Amino acid sequence: MNRKRILQIGIPVALTCALVVGCTVYLNTYYRAAEVGAYLEDSSSVRVTEEADGFFFDGKGEEDLIVFYPGAKVDTAAYAPLLYTLAEEGVDCYLVDMPFHMAIFGVGKAEQIIERTDYAHTYLMGHSMGGAMAASFVNGREDVDGLIFLAAYTAEDLSSSSLRVLSLYGSEDKVLNLKKVEEGRKLVPKDYQEVVIEGGNHAQFGSYGRQSGDGEASISAEEQRAATVREILSFVEDRD
Repeated sequence: MNRKRILQIGIPVALTCALVVGCTVYLNTYYRAAEVGAYLEDSSSVRVTEEADGFFFDGKGEEDLIVFYPGAKVDTAAYAPLLYTLAEEGVDCYLVDMPFHMAIFGVGKAEQIIERTDYAHTYLMGHSMGGAMAASFVNGREDVDGLIFLAAYTAEDLSSSSLRVLSLYGSEDKVLNLKKVEEGRKLVPKDYQEVVIEGGNHAQFGSYGRQSGDGEASISAEEQRAATVREILSFVEDRD
């Protein structure tokens, strides 16, 4: 085989291999959960069940369910502290495990969860990209009562929907595109609430350490989580 023919075959093969390796490394590089072990174990107030497609946090509540989509390239378990705390307060939560830690590859995952559960009220909630994908899932559906954004926004036109929508983000968040948040306000229903958590940042909605490009929070992760839970509970309880 002459040199020209070797190059014709070898270069595309090498490029394909490099692309495959690069994609594999990228998809398997993500922010790891930190100090979440206690929130993945049963207690007297919350039962935690690991299922094929995520974790179910079953607390004292019986009427409300939140299905949660994690942020891009974040360990699923990083959101256990937030969802465990919500379950303790009476809102059961299902933490969805996404393919390659990317909600864009699992937009429809809430479908089967909603079908096999029996709650009077169901909400979709997501962090960052997870919030955008949650908005994509609920668009046009009538079996979801509300949508909760954590440092996220919608690119879908939900303005004619009867959904209730809550948006939460930290004042020190340097990852969230605030211009997109502003543009997204034109796409949400009239029943839209937006709350800025003073001192909070992007990463502290989860428990995975500092995120590249994020701002420095002036409140602790525990304080940001407590504020987030308060706002979500108020939103859920105010549905009537």
